[in-house]
Amino acid sequence: MDVLVVGGHGKIAQRLLQLLAQQGHTARGLIRKPEQAGDLETRGAIPVLGDLESERSLVEHVRGADAVVFAAGAGPGSSEERKWSVDYGGAAKLIEAAKAAGVHRYVIISSVGADAPEQATGTFGVYLAAKAKADEELMNSGLDWTVVRPGSLTDDPGTGRVRISTELGGRGPVPRDDVAAVLAEVLQAPHTIHALVELFGGDTPIHEAVRAVGSRPQRA
Repeated sequence: MDVLVVGGHGKIAQRLLQLLAQQGHTARGLIRKPEQAGDLETRGAIPVLGDLESERSLVEHVRGADAVVFAAGAGPGSSEERKWSVDYGGAAKLIEAAKAAGVHRYVIISSVGADAPEQATGTFGVYLAAKAKADEELMNSGLDWTVVRPGSLTDDPGTGRVRISTELGGRGPVPRDDVAAVLAEVLQAPHTIHALVELFGGDTPIHEAVRAVGSRPQRA
């Protein structure tokens, strides 16, 4: 499987690319800076140089992929404008590119709280609103989507055990290692197409937790 991860230098993205490469897949990461390429190569991934914000279309990067993952984000401390241009605008640009390139599978990393962004204030509320709009646009795109909304992210070592819920409104931490492992599993689990889930640290082995996910579409 050829997977393009947009936002390829991010913490979750690099973990995911390494897992995919280890599993024998073609793991490609879209990065903006040439100096980031070495970090991907050491993980067995293929760096793809491109600018999510400035390029009018991502279709040339997407073409040939079997699946795409949107893992980009403006990041803490970024302006409200960049949260809209990256967290929403980048996801929307990838939707259009996937459609144009005939790539049907699209997995997006969202965030808990995107079901009710109005409950948050300030820049964080803008971030959640951008995530919510990206999720909704993807779910209405006609693509084979999966929306994964992790809880608060930590750099603790992964446990290989999680809690995945289709009931929205939960809260809790989850290691980035385990988020990446869930994404790798989801990409190879057709029954997760059209599933919107929240993800937290838990007690269920990742393979079992993903296998238990239903496929009934939900809306943000």
